[in-house]
Amino acid sequence: MITSSLKKKENMYYEGIGRRKEALARVRVTFGKKLLITINDRSYKDFFNTEDLRHTVTDPLVVTKIPDAEITVKVKGGGIRAQAEAVRLGIARALIKNDPSLRSILKPIGFLKRDARIVERKKFGLKKARRAPQWSKR
Repeated sequence: MITSSLKKKENMYYEGIGRRKEALARVRVTFGKKLLITINDRSYKDFFNTEDLRHTVTDPLVVTKIPDAEITVKVKGGGIRAQAEAVRLGIARALIKNDPSLRSILKPIGFLKRDARIVERKKFGLKKARRAPQWSKR
């Protein structure tokens, strides 16, 4: 009976959900393995093609000094930058579920803050959210 609980603990994962604009990232973090980040069944280096976006994703792991975590992410919606920031928030939230003491490290940096800015809706009579038709005197 003890061995089954140990196996269950080894395969345990922590989930975190990150959102940014229209992007939604569902993150699962498993500890005790080598560092491996998979996003939509692709390596994160293939998914995010710039170094800046890759750093955005791995920042919570670098700051908390976690060298070995297997991370699986399903991300959809939004643009590539919004997806990277949603993944960062999801990873940070999953790390806190595992170890609440990491909150004091991640919160001051802003990795736990949900950026709630979204696109403003279009209003009737206007061309866009605030852009009015050109005014003509005659």
